[in-house]
Amino acid sequence: MAEAQVMMVVGSQWGDEGKGKLVDFLTDKVDVCARCQGGNNAGHTIVVDGVKFDFHLMPSGVVHEKCMNVIGNGCVVHIPSFFEEIDNAEKKGIKTEGRIMLSDRAHIVFDLHQTVDGLKEKELADKNIGTTKKGIGPVYGTKASRSGIRIGDLLFPEWKERFAKMVRSKSTRYGDGVVVDMEAEYAKYEELLKRLRPYIGDTVWYINNAFNEGKKILIEGANAIMLDIDFGTYPFVTSSNTGTGGACTGLGLSPNKIQARYGVVKAYTTRVGSGPFPTEQLNEIGETLQSVGHEVGTTTGRKRRCGWLDLVLLGYSHMINDYSALCVTKLDVLSGLEELKIAVEYRIDGKKIPSFPGSLETLAKVEVVYETVPGWKEDITSARSFEDLPTNAQTYVNKIEEIIGSPVKWIGVGPGREAMIVR
Repeated sequence: MAEAQVMMVVGSQWGDEGKGKLVDFLTDKVDVCARCQGGNNAGHTIVVDGVKFDFHLMPSGVVHEKCMNVIGNGCVVHIPSFFEEIDNAEKKGIKTEGRIMLSDRAHIVFDLHQTVDGLKEKELADKNIGTTKKGIGPVYGTKASRSGIRIGDLLFPEWKERFAKMVRSKSTRYGDGVVVDMEAEYAKYEELLKRLRPYIGDTVWYINNAFNEGKKILIEGANAIMLDIDFGTYPFVTSSNTGTGGACTGLGLSPNKIQARYGVVKAYTTRVGSGPFPTEQLNEIGETLQSVGHEVGTTTGRKRRCGWLDLVLLGYSHMINDYSALCVTKLDVLSGLEELKIAVEYRIDGKKIPSFPGSLETLAKVEVVYETVPGWKEDITSARSFEDLPTNAQTYVNKIEEIIGSPVKWIGVGPGREAMIVR
């Protein structure tokens, strides 16, 4: 497979697939690493020489000193959290000066948005979405209603008047639930701007100019396609487009420039929060996957729901993103299970349906058809070639390729950056 100039890594399930590990592996060979959507609701962990880095908004390329990092116009930014991530990285020896550019077009997540996020979830009660309460939905809401405030707006005093209007609007809607000390907020952001100013830039021009100069670019998708605002299990989704389409709108890159799209798929399936999950295992299998896989959310600390690998879901994900190759992660977690089940078909009233359904009502009715394959007992964490894997593990990976129709190029067999098989 020829190496592309522009690559994108996409979560192919409900998130937490281990995208950061593949991104970390690839950023060693690229000049620019870019985030195109989402905010600090995303979370990914990278382990470098035994040191663990938990990133939320920051592109993973920050751990590679020769890599420039871009936070694109499609992202939403809680500025205090942005600086908190920078400070945490620098405490662990990462130098970030001159290596991060924040789009002047990216929208600002104010504490107000986070307050509203919590209030909306409280209103929904037992039908809540299960958001991270980071303010992501509300800030994309103000963006869509053309009442948001962008990073570049802080450079001009008019932002204060617009912020006051935003507060009045939310106060009208939520009453005493919204209390904002306006003068304190103005003073806070004037102070933050002093530190923020060097990071602000025209990322649309920057990334297209980098492309024209022949630089290699890696786009780091956040969340995952099944959390996409259009293609995911709506309304149990995030508030942005998480697939390759989101890279075009969230960075200003034309579609033809994104030459390779890599889907990251966990060897089983997990999701955090509410919403449908056809292959979920509310039994000993699910508990084993949760405990052995250390399935706890990087951002929320919530236990992840666990189930068997769903190739109906993955096929739908592939249809939307046309993956050039797949990265299967956490294959080692399956070691020790006597047999493994793979979802290969959904049926309703005994009839096969052609793809992943759009309505939750339909999804709730599906009967999952599984193919059962033998497991393996061997510890595979030291495997460094496909041939090192037990025969049954090889069969499992080959089954994914066979049904999905996209090659598995990378296989994760442990948490460290070295625990990766490249085919």
